[in-house]
Amino acid sequence: MLSENIKNLRVLRHLSQVELAGCLHVSKQCISNWENDNILPSIEMLMKLADFFGVSTDYLLGVSVRNSVCVDGLTPSQVEHIKVLIQDLRNANSQ
Repeated sequence: MLSENIKNLRVLRHLSQVELAGCLHVSKQCISNWENDNILPSIEMLMKLADFFGVSTDYLLGVSVRNSVCVDGLTPSQVEHIKVLIQDLRNANSQ
């Protein structure tokens, strides 16, 4: 599950393995190994991955299927706008 989640999040961000490796200061081979389930990232790297992608470590590990959006630094008004947008998208998907 972790390997799939890392790859899916990377692809959603339109990043190559090389680009993600550069962002995390690791080798491309390291990213490839994680995505192919050859090795697991360290706890520290798992935390960096979660922070980079704006998800929880539980989400990365597949413990929780619930994704989250980091709203740190936004005003309460901006957070409310995001909530309205999310609801609008849910409504559009259910039609």
